[in-house]
Amino acid sequence: MSKFILRSILFYWMFCGVALSVELQKAKQYQVDKDYTGWVMSEKLDGIRAIWDTKQLKTRKGVVIHAPSWFISILPPFALDGELWTKRQDLENIQSIVMDKTPTDRWQYINYFVFELPNAPGNLAQRYKRLERWLHVSQIAKIRLVDQIRIESKEHLENFYQDLVNNNAEGIIIKNPNLAYFTGRSDNIVKRKHSSDAEGIVIAINEGQGKYTGKMGSLSIKLNNTKVFKLGTGFSDAQREVPPQLGDLVKFKYFGFTKNGIPKHASFLMIRKD
Repeated sequence: MSKFILRSILFYWMFCGVALSVELQKAKQYQVDKDYTGWVMSEKLDGIRAIWDTKQLKTRKGVVIHAPSWFISILPPFALDGELWTKRQDLENIQSIVMDKTPTDRWQYINYFVFELPNAPGNLAQRYKRLERWLHVSQIAKIRLVDQIRIESKEHLENFYQDLVNNNAEGIIIKNPNLAYFTGRSDNIVKRKHSSDAEGIVIAINEGQGKYTGKMGSLSIKLNNTKVFKLGTGFSDAQREVPPQLGDLVKFKYFGFTKNGIPKHASFLMIRKD
């Protein structure tokens, strides 16, 4: 019996559950036919989502982020929700910095881009005002408010989106700015991206054939909706030699779903550690 099959049998049941997450605002998918005029739009930053609860920084799944003491010391005495980010197309580097249990001086490259103030009163603009006033006094450059641009028309939204994706941005977030703070997945916040991405848990490592004999050929991935599929593209030869491990949460991109709910043309992106 190959090592891939044996490890899959031993660990399958250990990782068939769904990871718990922090209760946050979660975006639904953009609807082409809906008019979002009067809402606000912003760039979707592809970094590590971080929640500041006034004591600790945590990921969307509640994992403590071991930020250096100097970074923690600059955060305000009220809750924040945002993205730890450096620049576009830099997620793996950001993750390696932010999720390291022993923080290094590379944290100097990390900025905290805030897009919400959990449980603060008022609409979005009023919530933003609280952080704006605090930043005006504190002059902390590493904390920044994500620019929210009022949507004037469908053409305005389309031009904004196309300009960003043409410059390697992941996509945009569109939000109803008139509501009090809310949590959960809602029609009042949507995301629009060129391709979709999702995450799933590795439940089996399948040996390859031909030139991949003795190496990983594909991963069996379990999605949050319990669907299981094989992810076999997007890997380098080095990653096939040392593949993701059972229980790892992997991110992949895809283009729609089959009639059975399986991601189409799925391709591996990275291991998520947050």
